Amino acid sequence: MLQSVKEQARDPRVAALLELSVFPDPEHTERAIAFYEQEKDAELLAYIEKGEMLGIIGFRPGSDNELTITHLAVDPGSRGLGYGRGMLLELMVRERPERVVVETDEEAVDFYRSVGFSVMSLGISAAGLERFHCLYETEDEE
Repeated sequence: MLQSVKEQARDPRVAALLELSVFPDPEHTERAIAFYEQEKDAELLAYIEKGEMLGIIGFRPGSDNELTITHLAVDPGSRGLGYGRGMLLELMVRERPERVVVETDEEAVDFYRSVGFSVMSLGISAAGLERFHCLYETEDEE
């Protein structure tokens, strides 16, 4: 079940999961935490099962019923068990966007591709890493 942890972004359990979704550097983790403290429209949810925080998903609603995923991470011991996919699907059911977008790196692009996102390379970043734009368009219900 997803529940809001935006107000607990500095909690060590939340911060540790956020750290997994950014370049492993304390400065990047601090920027991610500050993002949720400062951005009124952004939301940060945790997937909690049997009292254990297994993953986090952050997002920001945009114009034209678009949702931007800002952070997504699953605890390393729980990866490959469908929690990332489950968080995305639960978020889409909850928010009902027409489009979901995310910018990611080579490490995560295959995950988004496997969920059904279309993927386009954005080229090599200043840090020397290839970045990707991923888009998922939901189907209209008849």
